Amino acid sequence: MDALLPLATSKAASVKTTLAVNLAICEALCERDVLLVDGDEQGTAATFTQLRAETLGAPGYTAVSLRGAEIRTQIRQLRDKYQRILIDVDGRDTSSLRAALTVADVLVVPALPATFDVWSLDPSQELIREAREINSELSVTALLNAADPFGKDNDEAAAIIREKEDFDYFPHPIVRRKAFRNAAVAGLSVMEHRATDEKAVYEFGLFAVHLFGYARDIVSISHANRKASL
Repeated sequence: MDALLPLATSKAASVKTTLAVNLAICEALCERDVLLVDGDEQGTAATFTQLRAETLGAPGYTAVSLRGAEIRTQIRQLRDKYQRILIDVDGRDTSSLRAALTVADVLVVPALPATFDVWSLDPSQELIREAREINSELSVTALLNAADPFGKDNDEAAAIIREKEDFDYFPHPIVRRKAFRNAAVAGLSVMEHRATDEKAVYEFGLFAVHLFGYARDIVSISHANRKASL
């Protein structure tokens, strides 16, 4: 089991939740047993999951809401029951974040392509170092999410992230696209929505492949679901 922890500043809360639920659905579509943990006080992942269940009859993955130390306790008890556990948690220094860092295998850091937002990742470095004293196997992947289609902001933000020794930078940004919002309000992932944007699917797919390693599955699932929806 791999525990993935999408992390963001409070400014990017909806951005990291969008990434978390799309990753959970991606794994579910690949017939993996997935647990999505909503560890954020805003509860956006839980709200989305409820909408998805009402729309489709079942979300396709298991979802629970946990806070604080119970994240660590419950993940330790549940990690052998699921092939993948994803934790959606606020990026601020909270008991929920600290608990999640002690049990996560991979920390995913989606950053907005703005200098101030990237600078706000600095406090996370100290948390990561502290967590690695307990969880020495914790790896960290950062990427630009909700990025601009083009422009120097992406390049400047990427350059800053690359300088941070505690982060491995994923060099393919996920651009801010309406397809993600349209899919979310329908209770779907960007791969499932019939009016989705192929560029959005491709960009998200690159990152999912980087994490999970199943490029052919991503492509076949995307096209199969689009054809089924037409």
